[in-house]
Amino acid sequence: MRLCPFVFFCALCLIGPRLALAHEFWIAPWKYQAESTDSLAADFRNGEGFVGSELAYFDTQLQRADIMIGTSVTPYKGRLGDIPAMTFQPPQDGLLTVGVVTQPAQVKYKSWEKFVAFATHQDFRGLLDRHLSRGLPQVDFWESYTRYSKSLIAVGHGRGQDTDRGMETEFIALANPYRDDLNGTLPVRLLYQGMPRVDVQVEVFAKSAEGTVTTRMIRTDDQGIVTVPVQAGQEYLLNAVIVRPAPDDARPVWDTLWATLTFALPGD
Repeated sequence: MRLCPFVFFCALCLIGPRLALAHEFWIAPWKYQAESTDSLAADFRNGEGFVGSELAYFDTQLQRADIMIGTSVTPYKGRLGDIPAMTFQPPQDGLLTVGVVTQPAQVKYKSWEKFVAFATHQDFRGLLDRHLSRGLPQVDFWESYTRYSKSLIAVGHGRGQDTDRGMETEFIALANPYRDDLNGTLPVRLLYQGMPRVDVQVEVFAKSAEGTVTTRMIRTDDQGIVTVPVQAGQEYLLNAVIVRPAPDDARPVWDTLWATLTFALPGD
């Protein structure tokens, strides 16, 4: 859908605050299982607890957007202001990955309490001490954040495996949620700069067909793997965050990198 100028302006006014205030950013396909001839659509969503607002497509806010299936990678180019953010024809049958990396954006912490709440929720052990030991202010300081999001869709026969798509941080499903016998769990590896992230928190959201969302925290093992409990007919969002010092010459004092993965299990 193409936005008229007035709606486009309103979208700009609304999207900025939401990006700054809400936590997760994820890709929400309209269908997780599709026929070969189907036209596919996916929303960009930003929110908390697997509930969020639709965001329009703005190429200036993206570093990359790709449609990937097997070894085929097709860069995605949408129209400014499109909602849903992505619409496309699948290039072939198989396990399709939609991948998006946003441009860095910035948010200001106006209170110490909000930073404490963020560090506590994400289980960033020692972050508050690191902040204070660097002599950083406790109010009115900036953070830079970048999103690395993937979504898995089964097209036609849906065969195939997820793989490393070259993002600075990303989840990789180690089994196919649409084809493999999972026996109640899906193993997923978390990477940062191509290496497993060991003993870090992953937030797992599960949404039932009725829209009820449950949340659990799981830690990666010594191979960077989390074993995610899964049930038929549910949609899943995995979220993990990295925090690192920003460059000395930058306005932000911290960089955060947010990895998300969405998928769904077929119903019984």
